[in-house]
Amino acid sequence: MATTAQRPDIFSERFGSPKDPPILLIMGAMASMLWWPETFCRQLAGRGRFVIRYDNRDTGLSTKYPPGAAPYNFEDMVDDAMRVLDDHGVGKAHVVGMSMGGMLAQSVALKYPERVGALTVISCSPLGVDTSGLPGATEAYKEHSAQGGDVDWSKREQVLDFMVNDARAIASTRHPFDEERTRAMIEEDYDRSSGLASATNHFLLKGGDPQRTVRDLRTPLLVIHGTADPLFPIEHGETLANAVPRARLVKVEGGGHELHPNDWPRIIEAIAAHGRSLTRPACDM
Repeated sequence: MATTAQRPDIFSERFGSPKDPPILLIMGAMASMLWWPETFCRQLAGRGRFVIRYDNRDTGLSTKYPPGAAPYNFEDMVDDAMRVLDDHGVGKAHVVGMSMGGMLAQSVALKYPERVGALTVISCSPLGVDTSGLPGATEAYKEHSAQGGDVDWSKREQVLDFMVNDARAIASTRHPFDEERTRAMIEEDYDRSSGLASATNHFLLKGGDPQRTVRDLRTPLLVIHGTADPLFPIEHGETLANAVPRARLVKVEGGGHELHPNDWPRIIEAIAAHGRSLTRPACDM
């Protein structure tokens, strides 16, 4: 395991043929690549795409640091995405980010425009745009989130219970919440990661270019956002799409801050269609 912020080990996995147009999936805060479910990735690869998912720093099998003492910032995580593409011999990709991963994806497209042929942002807010007039997280979600301060992240069952409740708090209002499936995935994530305490470092991230704004984006943008997202209400997705000329907004009716399996067909179709113009082969470096 790497011990420096400059050269962490970033664990990644790929699906499909390297001869197909590549897609890089970036997940959000505290989330390993398992939050891009394997079946979701395989279905996306089945649309003729070379799909890459990876564990962010402090999650999964990637390098971890002591909780509260991570020697890296937001820009380092932006650069991690480029390292993953390099590791897979990918010169240009369709970058897809969700939640904090959506912020990272926006920054990747702005910092490395030559590496991003298409951009999809899911359940996120616009980078570098004044959102003070937009609605914030719902009161119910803020009440739940505040309970995270009382969690002992070294105690497995306590963490699992909180994380399952968190998944329930951000879930779709249209589809039933599958607690058994959700708990099984979170248990796998916890055990695979040897605990989730280090992942809380994501909430302490600093850095990022203050001059960077999505309004300067020239990469084709697709925004996917649930109409019932309690963390970033739909107005955030609408503002993001309106900030970029010719951006497309796909609203997931009743969708929360999640990738619900019932919504996969529409989400996968939208992502595949958006990246249709990216025909450059993956191994082009």
